[in-house]
Amino acid sequence: MKPITRRYALAGAVALAGCGPGVARPRTIEAAVAGPWRPAADKARDKWRHPAETLKFLGLKPGDTVVEFWPGAGWYSDILAPFLAATHGKLYAAHMQLAEPPQPGEAAARQVLEAYRARYVKGPRLYGKVELTAFGRTSGPVAPAGSADLVLFFRNLHNWMAGGIAEKAFRDAFLALKPGGVLGVVEHRAAPGGVPDLLAQSGYVDQAYATRLGQEAGFRLAAASEINANPKDDRRHPFGVWTLPPVRRSSPLGQPPDPAFDHAPYDAIGESDRMTLKFVKPT
Repeated sequence: MKPITRRYALAGAVALAGCGPGVARPRTIEAAVAGPWRPAADKARDKWRHPAETLKFLGLKPGDTVVEFWPGAGWYSDILAPFLAATHGKLYAAHMQLAEPPQPGEAAARQVLEAYRARYVKGPRLYGKVELTAFGRTSGPVAPAGSADLVLFFRNLHNWMAGGIAEKAFRDAFLALKPGGVLGVVEHRAAPGGVPDLLAQSGYVDQAYATRLGQEAGFRLAAASEINANPKDDRRHPFGVWTLPPVRRSSPLGQPPDPAFDHAPYDAIGESDRMTLKFVKPT
C-alpha cells in the first residue's frame, strides 16, 4: 500500500465541487469514466487500464451490487461508486484486513483506509452509500452471501498468492456472488508456457494458474479478453513488474531509489501486459 498523496486533497475538492447542480450523476459507464471528479493523473492511466471497455466486458449493469476487493486509493471506485449511486446499485469495498489492536507495520495501510473512508463513505453524495468490508487471512464475508452481481479483482492476485490467501479470495468471491454472477480478474500476465511461480515474486501470474484457481473454487471461465494486453511487455525487468510505470522501481524493495537507474526503456514499454478473465458462478 502507498502512503497518502496529494491525490486525495485535489480529487476530494473536485468531487465536492462536482456534486453541485451543474454536474449530472453518471448513468452510463462512459459518463462515469469521463467524470470531472476523477483526478487528471487517474485519467491519464485510462489508456493502459481501459476502464470502460473492461467493465463492459465484465458485464457491469445499472443497479448492480458490486464488490471490489482491495480498492486501495480508489482508482476504480471513482468510476464504480458514482455510476452505482446514480443507478440505484451498491458498492462494497473489501479493504485489506487490518489487525486489532493496530500494528506498527500497518500504518500506511491504515492511512489509505481512513482516506478512502473520508472520501467514499463520509464524502460527497456523488458516491452514494459505499459500504466498507474487509478481506484477509481471517476475514469474514465481504458482502452478504448471494448478494453480488459482480466481484472485481484488479491487479491484486499476485499479492494474495504471495500472502497465501489467493484460494480464499476466490472462495469469498464465490460466496458473495449470486448464481450467474460474475467474477472479473485483471492481473499482470506471466509469459505462457513456463513453470508457474506460485508466490508471484515478479508480480506476474500465469494465466492458466489463475484460471485453475477460479475453477477449483467452483467458477466457470466464461471468457478471456485482450483488452488490457501490452505486447511490448517482455517481462524482463530487474525489479519485476514494479520496474514499469506507474511504480517505476529503481532498486530492490526496501532500498533507496537509484538515481542513476535508466527508466527510459521501461517507460517506453508502458504499463504491464495483463490478462482479463470473466468467471461465472454456475446457476
